[in-house]
Amino acid sequence: MDKDRASARLRVVLRHLGGRSAGAVIAHHTSGTVSPASFHPQQFQYTRDNNILSLEQRKFYEENGFLVIKNLVSDADIQYFRDEFERICRMEVKPLGLMVMRDVTIAKSEYVPSEKVITKVQDFQEDKELFRYCTLPEILKYVECFTGPNIMAMHTMLINKPPDSGKKTSRHPLHQDLHYFPFRPSNSIVCAWTAMEHIDRDNGCLVVLPGTHKGPLKTHDYPQWEGGVNIMFHGIQDYDKNNDRVHLLMEKGDTVFFHPLLIHGSGRNKSQRFRKAISCHFADANCHYIDVKGTSQENIGEEVLEIASKIHGVKDVSLKDVWRFRARVVKGERINL
Repeated sequence: MDKDRASARLRVVLRHLGGRSAGAVIAHHTSGTVSPASFHPQQFQYTRDNNILSLEQRKFYEENGFLVIKNLVSDADIQYFRDEFERICRMEVKPLGLMVMRDVTIAKSEYVPSEKVITKVQDFQEDKELFRYCTLPEILKYVECFTGPNIMAMHTMLINKPPDSGKKTSRHPLHQDLHYFPFRPSNSIVCAWTAMEHIDRDNGCLVVLPGTHKGPLKTHDYPQWEGGVNIMFHGIQDYDKNNDRVHLLMEKGDTVFFHPLLIHGSGRNKSQRFRKAISCHFADANCHYIDVKGTSQENIGEEVLEIASKIHGVKDVSLKDVWRFRARVVKGERINL
């Protein structure tokens, strides 16, 4: 019976991902999973009533915690974001509050302003060109299915995953995004993550563990990797290694929406090209801030404040202050966040 359920789930996942063979998207799968066919509409808790998602899509997200929408963002918009990223790399624009990151293996002496040394920019809410991603109607119509009509853009990133240096530092450990967020409830938060080019296992696609969004927030910390770990790349310290793993092979413009408790990460970039994606975490404006002191999130909260002090020169601010600075209303009205 368990094997039948696992097989049924696998077929659903593969159908959602475009009918690829199991070997193309699955690292391994295990028994004991539940088929989405067991869902009834009154049991929906991770999606809002809407006229955008089909019943099948809604069931898929409820059961698996992610949903891929093909060809959602246009080539023209993606080129627009790529051009602005290159301007940032050349230091032609310096948006307020932007955090520019490079791989841990790139020595400071090798740092010159170029796309080849910058691996991520985050907190681009003050860059009107990149932030336009967060306001795209085609993105927001799906976001509203998870957050409701009052939508806040909370955390923004453009990822430029570099070819791995050989030390495997281009990997991103398995993690849950909620670890980074001092606001709740988790079911009113969703990430939109858009591929800016073809993404596969060779250049380090996302890997997700379906159904893990139904579990608790786990303890995170820096993994003990021999080659080093990039700043703020916390990973789960204890997870079930028998969980299903699905590798998301995506084309330019494809967008995956996923729950903040979904366990996910990405492998190293074994190609010779950079792999780009742009993303934003959105939340219902009715969400509320929490105090992370004394919780498993205290470590990341302290690190965020330390970085804010070091990079931006701000002191005597709270974690809530940092997040309120990042947050922007993109639809409806600002309420709590």
